[in-house]
Order: sequence, then structure tokens, then C-alpha cells
Amino acid sequence: MSVLRRLFFNVGYLGTPPWESGISPPELLEFIQTNPPGRALDIGCGTGTNAITLARAGWQVEGIDFARLAIRIARRKAAKAGVKVKFSIDDATQLLHVSGPYSLVLDIGCFHTIDNKHKYLDQLTRIIDTKGYWLVYGFFKQDHRLSGPGLIEADLESISKQSFILISRRNGFDRKGQPSVWLTYQYPNPLILMP
Repeated sequence: MSVLRRLFFNVGYLGTPPWESGISPPELLEFIQTNPPGRALDIGCGTGTNAITLARAGWQVEGIDFARLAIRIARRKAAKAGVKVKFSIDDATQLLHVSGPYSLVLDIGCFHTIDNKHKYLDQLTRIIDTKGYWLVYGFFKQDHRLSGPGLIEADLESISKQSFILISRRNGFDRKGQPSVWLTYQYPNPLILMP
């Protein structure tokens, strides 16, 4: 990620950035209701809204973000909510401060901004538990030539090649009408891992 993009995301937390709704999405709430608590990692956790939601539901949660101010805010919010969440400053393509295994890895709006998605996926396969879930949300670009963040079909093919099995896909639109997608994967795909 370029220095300018990093600066943009960090400065955004001096106020309330547009990507911070303060509300956990229904897709995460549905997942919590249908799966027993375990260990969870929130990649790109921002100010910790979703990590706190998971902790309140009985999950053992860690959250990472590269925005130092976001992590500082997240720690204060978790303390005020009376829940224990470990927040760390980390890069999603390196994951130096987490070890796993996690039964849930949540990513709301991080993966779709990453330039080197292969490095991210390599780290993800290192820290996700067998039969673990990866919930990922991102903008979806119908045309790969469009600039800006977003997932394209080739990204989804790369994910499948990393032994993830697609459980569900929900296409939709964000608040501004931009195409988006919610994906739920499980790891590993036994068909890919067979000799």
C-alpha cells in the first residue's frame, strides 16, 4: 500500500471516517447466531466495532489495523464496553503480531484495498484453523480496468486456488450505490487438498 493511502486511512481517524458506521453488519450478526464462539481475528478492525460485537457474544477476539489512531480508539471503546479484545498495529500482508489458529477471520473492507492479495492469502492460510471461516466484504468491480479498491473475479479465483471453499456469496450495493459483495469461505477445501 502506498504511503499516501496509508496516510489517508490514518488521517481519517482524526474524525469519523466514512467507512466507520459504528454498527456491526447483519451478515456478521447472522454468523454469530449460527456458529459457536471460538477464536476470532478482525483484520482491518478500525475502531473495533465488530471485534467488540464478537467479544460480547463470547468470542476470544483479536483485532489488527495499520492505523495507529484507530487501534488507540478501539482499545478505549473495548475498555468502555467492558470486554477483553487484544488490539495490535499490524499489516494484513505480514500478520507479525498474530499466530492463530482462528476459527473465524473477519475482513470488512481490508482485502479489497490490498495490492498484493497473494501475500495476504498466504498469511491467511497460515493463521486460519482447519474448518475455519473467512468472512470478507468488499467493493466489487465488474470491470477490472476501473481504478480504486475492489474485488474482481480473478481475485475470487485466486482465493479458490488457496484451498478455500465458497460457502456463500451475496452481491449487493453499499450506501453510495457502489457494487459490493459479502463472501463466506471455509478452509480448507478437501477436494483441493486431496493427493
